[in-house]
Amino acid sequence: QVQLVESGGGSVQAGGSLRLSCVASESTIDMYYMGWFRQAPGKERDGVAAINNGGRTTYADSVKGRFTVSRDNAKNTLYLQMNSLKPEDTAMYYCAARRSRTGVSVLFGAGWYSDWGQGTQVTVSS
Repeated sequence: QVQLVESGGGSVQAGGSLRLSCVASESTIDMYYMGWFRQAPGKERDGVAAINNGGRTTYADSVKGRFTVSRDNAKNTLYLQMNSLKPEDTAMYYCAARRSRTGVSVLFGAGWYSDWGQGTQVTVSS
């Protein structure tokens, strides 16, 4: 099982920026897809951004133009650069990975990913 550890969360004011990191215990070049999810109190875990092993990215409509997902395979690290943060972005953020290329891709389906980190809290105040 791949171990994933998130970091970089914190408290910021609206309009501010944060960069989240997720370090994997195995080479990320072997991971078909990696993604970021977030979960606010009382709500479901929703997909935020995803990136495959070729660098193709996908974003939720709510973060397009503000967030950027990237990966550095030399460092076994996934990133999420978050700009122009809004109070609605407040949530626990999780990174996830899928190794297998079989089956239909469901990039924002939590059940599609095989490995998860413990999460890092992001709080945006107005």
